[in-house]
Amino acid sequence: MKQSRLYRPKWRVVSTQSFPLSVPQTARDETEDEQSTIRPYVIATLMVAVLTGVLWETGNLFTLVNVGLMYLLPVLFSAVRFGLKTSIYAAGLCVISFDFFFVPPIFTYTVGDIRYLISFAVYLTVAISTAGLASQLRKQAQEAMQRESVMSVLYSLSRQVAAFRDLDSVLEEIASHGSSTFHLPIAIALPDGNGTFTVRARHGFEQDGAPNIESNILAWVFAHGQAAGYGSYAHRDASLLYVPLKTESKVYGVMCIGPNHYRNSNMMSHRLRVIEALAGLAAVSIARIQLEEEAKLAHLTAESERLRTALLDSISHELRTPIATILGAVTGMTTSAELLTVDDRQELLQTIKEGAMRLNRLVTNLLGMVRLESGMLRLNKRWCDVSDIIGVALSQVQETLQNRSVKVTLQPGLPAIAVDDVLIEQVLVNLLSNAAKYSADGSEIGLDVMEYDGVLSMQIKDQGIGIRAEESERIFEKFYRSSYAQHVPGTGLGLAICKGVIQAHDGEISARPATPKGTIITIRLPVSASEELLDE
Repeated sequence: MKQSRLYRPKWRVVSTQSFPLSVPQTARDETEDEQSTIRPYVIATLMVAVLTGVLWETGNLFTLVNVGLMYLLPVLFSAVRFGLKTSIYAAGLCVISFDFFFVPPIFTYTVGDIRYLISFAVYLTVAISTAGLASQLRKQAQEAMQRESVMSVLYSLSRQVAAFRDLDSVLEEIASHGSSTFHLPIAIALPDGNGTFTVRARHGFEQDGAPNIESNILAWVFAHGQAAGYGSYAHRDASLLYVPLKTESKVYGVMCIGPNHYRNSNMMSHRLRVIEALAGLAAVSIARIQLEEEAKLAHLTAESERLRTALLDSISHELRTPIATILGAVTGMTTSAELLTVDDRQELLQTIKEGAMRLNRLVTNLLGMVRLESGMLRLNKRWCDVSDIIGVALSQVQETLQNRSVKVTLQPGLPAIAVDDVLIEQVLVNLLSNAAKYSADGSEIGLDVMEYDGVLSMQIKDQGIGIRAEESERIFEKFYRSSYAQHVPGTGLGLAICKGVIQAHDGEISARPATPKGTIITIRLPVSASEELLDE
């Protein structure tokens, strides 16, 4: 019998026992994606065969120890590439090949030296241990990649949903992203105030309903805060997976995933981890939006309370002043009638008239604001001459102007305009009254009217205390008072009403500081649009 070219023994011990080859069952330690086909074992067999042929042809270059170490290469490759089970198969095949081709006597499974039995056992132990470590490293690497994929999915989704402020948009984005990730239909159900679940977002389900979603399982998951359905420990026979959308303190809804196509897949546990992470992100997003809505509601409530208090304070002050003036004048006339001259009576009557007019303007403004806020403002448009509207407005504010003069400049040939003349007169009255109230006695107020390119422009300029440039927009807000006007009584409603009326006419109103002092208010009303409306 041909002896090994690597080692020729001087003595020979023939063992009548074959070397026992036992491959342990380690299927439970397989990595999650180890292939179940025969292909890994074929590749491992080919690697061992090729390595054996190469070592046989170059055997004179290596000792038996070197050959044994070379046989570790297929074992390590199989562990890294295919998993622990294939690597153990490769280790056993390497031991058989090493014994048959290189250990004397060659071409037989008997050994010429009993010490080789110990060497084979040690080799097999080292090979299996090395393969196990390599397989564990591979598994850890795959788990790291899986965690990275989970983080990537969640990071990408979180960046997208962070920009949304609408709950339905967030839920639709999460359902769409999750469905494209898992290639499964996803629906998100949230409870209403009565405990009834409503599907707020779906992707992959039929649009006319959410088939197979069982309300009793939804209620159970929502109440217990635990997953149910396939892949879980509760309601395992269900065709869908129900995952609670919960944070540490509250359950917000349920995510429904399925139907299940991966009941026997080794990747199911990884998918469940990603699904749970996605459900957690959805719960956090819902909580964020609800907290934002609650914060907005609290802010609106506080702002409404502040405005209500400011309105009551302002209105009570505005009402008390003319009422006190009227009462004082009436009391003087009734208690001291015999002592009053004709001029005194006339002065008291004028005081009563001015107080009554002030009360009338205040009530008119309040009613106008109520009409604007409730949407009850209805325009009664008709053809009007601009000069007539200005004349009526000037007559109404004649008492308010006192010693102030109004310089009116009208462009020749102004066209008639279709507006609600009563409301436009109210706007001019408010603007002229403001100009008089915030201007010095004896100052001049300018009113310029012109038409250009189908737009009628009315500009009111005073020489009063003025406004700051940054207040040009804010002075048209309800209850806003300029910092320059805090010492002058007022409700802050007049300009807000003017803006509402002008916008109802599809016009614009703006304000800016005048030079060297004062304020310029400009009104622009479309003429052509009015004509088209009346032609209908």
